[in-house]
Amino acid sequence: MAYATVASVQKRLLTPMTAQQQTLCAALLDDVALLIDAYVENVDEEVAETVSCRVVARAIGDTSSSDIPVGATQGSMSALGYSQSWTIGGNGAVGEIYLTKAEKKMLGVGDKIGSYSPVQEDCYDGNINNLI
Repeated sequence: MAYATVASVQKRLLTPMTAQQQTLCAALLDDVALLIDAYVENVDEEVAETVSCRVVARAIGDTSSSDIPVGATQGSMSALGYSQSWTIGGNGAVGEIYLTKAEKKMLGVGDKIGSYSPVQEDCYDGNINNLI
């Protein structure tokens, strides 16, 4: 079940979505919900809606400036040599759904370091001060 609606994604785009984009948007919203659920069990609905809208808006793109891919952090163009080059930020490509570091932080996941040693369980009696 999607956390956001097509209308809530539309609010984040500069131009109206076509009928084809609206259909794609609805499908991507379901996909993003699965992605969010894979990261967080009990997600805040408002945060999930915002993250869903951001991810789908990035995947669909802004049709008002089709020269620059959504998510591009660097780019170059040439004229008579017909050359373009773009570097996409984050960890995905244009049209792909992915969570950025900021979105993971909004969801409360990522950047957590931890470890587990099953061997240490044998040396621990439940009291941190009493290692056997």
